[in-house]
Amino acid sequence: RKNTKRVPSFRKLLRTSKIKLDNKLKNKQYKQQSAAKKYRKEQKKLREAVRDAISRKPFPLEECKKKQVAEKWEEEEEDALPLDMMDEDDLKLMEDLAQKASFLTRDLSSNEPVHVKKRKHENVIDKYEKVPRRMQTEPEKELIHLLPIKDKGGIIPQTMEKPVLNVAQDEEEDTEEMEEAEDFNEERLPVLTPEEMAAQRRQKLQERKVHIAALASAILSEPDNNIKKLKELRAMLMEQDPNVAVIVRKLVMVSLMEIFKDIVPSYKIRPLTEAEKATKVKKETQKLREFEEGLVSQYKFYLENLEQTVKDWKQRKLKKSNVISLKAYKGLAEIAVKCLCELLVALPHFNFHNNIIVLIVPLMNDASKMISELCFEAVKKLFKQDKLGYASLGVVKVISGLVRGRNYDVRPEVLKVFLHLRIKEVELQKDAEDIAPKKKFMTYKEKRKNLSRMQRKWKKAEEKLERELLEAEASESKEKKLKLHTETLNIVFVTYFRILKKAQKSPLLPAVLEGLAKFAHLINVEFFDDLLIVLHSLIASGGLSYRESLHCILSAFHILSGQGDVLNIDPMKFYTHLYKTLFSLHAGRTNDDIGIVLQCLDAMFAKRRKQVSQQRALAFLKRLSMLALHVLPNSSVGILATNSVLMQTFPKMDLLLDNESQGSGVYLPELDEPEHCNAQNTALWELHLLQRHYHPTVQKFAAHLIVGAPTEGSGALSLDLSQRSATELFEAYSTRGMTFNPPVASVTPRRKDTFSQTDSFIDEELNKQLQQYISETVVHKPLDFAKHLKESSLS
Repeated sequence: RKNTKRVPSFRKLLRTSKIKLDNKLKNKQYKQQSAAKKYRKEQKKLREAVRDAISRKPFPLEECKKKQVAEKWEEEEEDALPLDMMDEDDLKLMEDLAQKASFLTRDLSSNEPVHVKKRKHENVIDKYEKVPRRMQTEPEKELIHLLPIKDKGGIIPQTMEKPVLNVAQDEEEDTEEMEEAEDFNEERLPVLTPEEMAAQRRQKLQERKVHIAALASAILSEPDNNIKKLKELRAMLMEQDPNVAVIVRKLVMVSLMEIFKDIVPSYKIRPLTEAEKATKVKKETQKLREFEEGLVSQYKFYLENLEQTVKDWKQRKLKKSNVISLKAYKGLAEIAVKCLCELLVALPHFNFHNNIIVLIVPLMNDASKMISELCFEAVKKLFKQDKLGYASLGVVKVISGLVRGRNYDVRPEVLKVFLHLRIKEVELQKDAEDIAPKKKFMTYKEKRKNLSRMQRKWKKAEEKLERELLEAEASESKEKKLKLHTETLNIVFVTYFRILKKAQKSPLLPAVLEGLAKFAHLINVEFFDDLLIVLHSLIASGGLSYRESLHCILSAFHILSGQGDVLNIDPMKFYTHLYKTLFSLHAGRTNDDIGIVLQCLDAMFAKRRKQVSQQRALAFLKRLSMLALHVLPNSSVGILATNSVLMQTFPKMDLLLDNESQGSGVYLPELDEPEHCNAQNTALWELHLLQRHYHPTVQKFAAHLIVGAPTEGSGALSLDLSQRSATELFEAYSTRGMTFNPPVASVTPRRKDTFSQTDSFIDEELNKQLQQYISETVVHKPLDFAKHLKESSLS
C-alpha cells in the first residue's frame, strides 16, 4: 500500500501551535520507548526458554542402578496386602485411579508423584539425593552455552565443552617460575664503567629525543587525526628513568609549548551545551568538535603539570619516587616558568589565559632574579602587544590584588610594569550633548518627509548593506576599547592612591610617583586639588629622595597641562623647589636624573608659556647655563637645547646677552626665589666657556645661543639638532658605553722647555755649591711625624 501521508510544509509548521508540536514529540518518544520495552521482553523470554531447555535435559541412568530399583519394587510387591484384607474406602480409591490413563501409562520406575508439575514447593534436597552418582573417572568439563537453534520441534540448546585446567600442574609451573626468578635475582648485575654508563645514557637520551621528535612531527603534520598522540607526549613529562629524567622532561615541556603555539586556533573554544551535544551534525563538524575537546583537555593537563612543577619547587617538596633531586627541580621550574611566559604572550585569546596570569603575576615578586625577570619581560610584552585591553585588564586586576594582599610588601618593579600600558585616552566625563547617542540612520518620518519612494527604497537597501558590512568586519569598536582602558586605569589609580594614603614611606613610592607622572593627564578633574596638596606635602616633608621629588613635580605639571588648564592654580611652590635643587645635579651619580629635569622644564615652560613670568624664565635660563658647566656632555647638550627653546619662546631673553644691567638691583645667585633674584642684571658669561668645551656638539649649541638662538641664518642649528627634543638629545649623546658621540679629537701635548745643567747660573759660587750637592750621595732618614709630640710630653 502506498503511503499517501504528505510531509507538512514549512508554512504549515509555522501555523502549528507549540502545544501540538510538543504533543507530537512526546508521542514519538513514547513509541520509541514502547518498542524498546517490547524488544527487551522478547529477549528476556528467549533467555528463559534457553534456561528451561537446559534444565530439562535427562540424566543417563546406569544399568546397575536400574537393577537395584527393580529389586526394590519386587520386595514392595511381596509386602503388599491382598485385596480381601483392604478397606472399602481403599478399594474405591484404587478403582478411581485405574480409570485415569495417566495411572496406566505412567512410568512406574520413577518415584515422582503424578502431580509434580502442579506443586509449588517441592523438596529439592530429596530430588538431588535420588539422582544417581557418577564416579569422576574423567576430568570435569565446563560447558559454554552458545546461541540456541529454533526449529519446528522447539528450541535446541547448543553447548561447547571447555576443559578445566589442571590446578596442580599450574601450581608446579608457578613454583618453577618463582625459583627461576630467585636464581636470576641472586645473580649479580654486571658492573659498568663510567664510560659505558655515559654511553648508555647518551643512547637512552637519543632514543627519547627521536621519540619526541616523531610524536611532535606527527601532531604538527595532522593535528586533527593525531590529537591522541598529545597525550602520549604529555605522559613523557613523568619520565622515571633517573639518568635522563631531567633532560627528557625539559625537552617535552618545550616541545609541547611549541606544538600548542602552532596548532591552537585563533579563537576561544567554549564547551558544548547539552542541546548541541544531542543534535546530529556532519562528520566534519563532529571531527572538529572532537579535536577541539581533546585539544582543550590536553592543554589544561599540560598547564596543570607546569603549575605543579613550580609549586613543588617553591615548597621544596620531593615526590615519592625521588627520581629528581631538589637541585634539578630548580632547573625544571625555570623551564616551566619560561613555557608559561611564552604561552602568556603567544596565546592571549585562548582558554585558561586568566589562569596563566594568576600563576605568573605572583612570580614577579619571587626571590629568584631569573624567574622574576622572565615574568617581568612577559608582562611587558603582553602590555605592548595588547591592542584592545582584555589581557591588560586581567593582569592589572591581579597585580592590584597582589599588592593589597601582601600589605604593600612587594618589589617596586611590580608597579613599574604599569608604565608599559598602552593607554593614551580614556572615557572622561562628558556633557549631555556628547552623551546623547548620535543618529546613524534616518528615521521613518525623515525618510517620508525628505525622500521620494524610489529614494526611500534605495536608502533602505544601502542601510542594510552597511549593517551587514559592520557585522562582517567583526572589529572591536573604539567605544569598547575606551571602556576597557578606562576600567584598567581606574584600577591603576586606586592602587596608586592607596599607597599614597597608607604607605607613604614604602619603597613603592618612587614607582607610584613615576606612574602618576605618566598617567596624570588622564585623571578625573575632581581629584586634582587633593592630589596636588598630597604631592606638595610629600615634597615639603623632606623624606623623599631627589629623584622622587622630581617625579612629584613632573606629576603636578602633567596634571595642570592636561585638563587642569581650566583650574586657576599657581604652582609657584613647585617652580621654587626645582630652582632651589638644580645644583644638586652633577657629573656623578645624579647625572641620570637630568632626564627627568628636562621633562619637568618642558612641562613647566614650553606647555605653560602663557602662565610663566619673564623674571622666572630669566632666572631659570641663567641657573641652567651655570649647571651646564659641571655635568656630563650629554646633559650639557640637553640643558643648552632647553635654553634654546626658552630663548625662542620668551621674547626678551636676549637681555642676558648684553653686559649692561637692566633696571635696579644686583643679581643674587644664592637666592632661592626665581622671581626676586634680579636675573635681568646679569649676563650669560658661561657660554664663552662652553664654546671651548671638549665636546663638539656642546660647542655648536654654545655658539648658537651666543648669537641669540636664531632659527634661520648662519647661526642656526642643523636640522638633526634643531628638530629633536632636549630629552632625545640627552639620550642620543649618552656616555654609558664609555665613548663620546661624536668622538672627541685628541689634544697634542705641549712641549716642555728644558734647560741644560751647564751654565745654569751666572754666579760661580752657586754653581760650585750645586755641583757639590749633586755629587753627594743622599742618605734618607726616617721621618718622625710625632717628634713634636714626644718633645712636648718630655717637657
